[in-house]
Amino acid sequence: MATDTSLPAARGTAPPPGLDRRSRLILFVLCAAQFMVALDFSVLNVALPDLGRDLGLSRSALQWAVTAFALPSGGFLLLFGRIADLYGRRRLFLAGLTVFGAASLLATFAWDPVSFLAGRALQGLGAAVIVPTGMSLLTTTFPEGPLRDRALGISGTLLSLGFTIGMVLGGVMTDTLGWRSTMGLLALFTLIVLPLAPRLLPESQAPVRPRLDVPGAMTVTGGLLAVIYALSTAADRGFGGTDVLVTLVAGVALLIVFGVVESRSDAPLMSLPMLRRRTVAFGNLGGLVTFSMMSTVVFVLTLYLQETLGLSAFGTGLVFGVQGVVSVFAGTLVPKVIGRIGAHRTLVFSLLGQGVFVATLLGVGPESGALLAGVGVSLASMCHLGAIISYGVTVTSGVPDGEQGLATGLVTTTQQVGVTVGIPLLGVLATTAGPSLLDGVRLVLAIDAGVVLAAGLLVAAGLRAAARRA
Repeated sequence: MATDTSLPAARGTAPPPGLDRRSRLILFVLCAAQFMVALDFSVLNVALPDLGRDLGLSRSALQWAVTAFALPSGGFLLLFGRIADLYGRRRLFLAGLTVFGAASLLATFAWDPVSFLAGRALQGLGAAVIVPTGMSLLTTTFPEGPLRDRALGISGTLLSLGFTIGMVLGGVMTDTLGWRSTMGLLALFTLIVLPLAPRLLPESQAPVRPRLDVPGAMTVTGGLLAVIYALSTAADRGFGGTDVLVTLVAGVALLIVFGVVESRSDAPLMSLPMLRRRTVAFGNLGGLVTFSMMSTVVFVLTLYLQETLGLSAFGTGLVFGVQGVVSVFAGTLVPKVIGRIGAHRTLVFSLLGQGVFVATLLGVGPESGALLAGVGVSLASMCHLGAIISYGVTVTSGVPDGEQGLATGLVTTTQQVGVTVGIPLLGVLATTAGPSLLDGVRLVLAIDAGVVLAAGLLVAAGLRAAARRA
């Protein structure tokens, strides 16, 4: 009988070994920190109108409540991931938690727009430290195989839950306690996690410490900052502004220079041979597509539910809250699926499933569709979570411990850039294309589904070629 070489062979089907008490506590600390950062992405969204009235931020300036966080959180990920490899992951993780907690307090008690935006920017800087160091601590603490798959499954579930629960909590807390409570909640999370981390987390340090690639760090950080600024600003004003076009071109140019610098550096910040690994390249492609397209779905459905169907912010949050229940189920299921069919197949099937369920959302109508939206987005999110977990496993498998910070930096940079680019690139069509908002929403959903399905086929072809070379 011929051997199936379409994708890498599945792992054994033996159940993964259990986690001991210390491992569970370590996983709790790392996942709680990741959940906290994910919560920060969404908890403030429905509170923006109240925040603007309280602090005197104009409607056009409210985007900076999001952009001030997104710029540093995306721009510094690769740099801090590499610094953690060189100087110690636990040390940097603790520093990131401290900065994030202090920044959350500053945002909670902000007295004017400047102090609030400073708090948000420092939150983003703390997140840029926490995310790659937390992920690399997870992948180096739990060995490659069933234990790591299980740990990544739990982490991915909480990541998805953080985004979803943030929308629900944001509405409830803003209505009952005011917008400041959303920032205070993040400070409370930090106070829970920070005392536990030093006692539990292992320290890591490179046996031979190479010099930091300063030119590479400057160009990639500047490039990512410029691109994220341009895309975040375009989400509010479109791509016609001079500042948007200039910063976008400058960002792309800096990233090209970064590639040239890395190819000539003796101690590169990013290993170009790593990017030439098909598992890394196509794994990150799958991650970029699943994050960017799913964030776009949530954005346009929020517009549809509130402006077409007339649901309140709290009612909209409840529709998306169904995702949380599905995410818990998917988080327990996906590692088992990976154990049976392998991470590569799981990634491909998850992308294809996400595309199919997004396509079902084209049936939403002008007067009804909340039920279809809730069911469709929940099923799409289940596949989205499968893609999140399996692309993380795909990218980090086979990478030496000394380069895990770099690998996970790529994973988390893909995540952040994906969340950032989807809405500016597609979301704006929802309000500008077609005679009505519903027509624009349907157009975006159709493009979204097509992109995810095409990416699933491309990733399948790329990983099949990788399997044949192995």
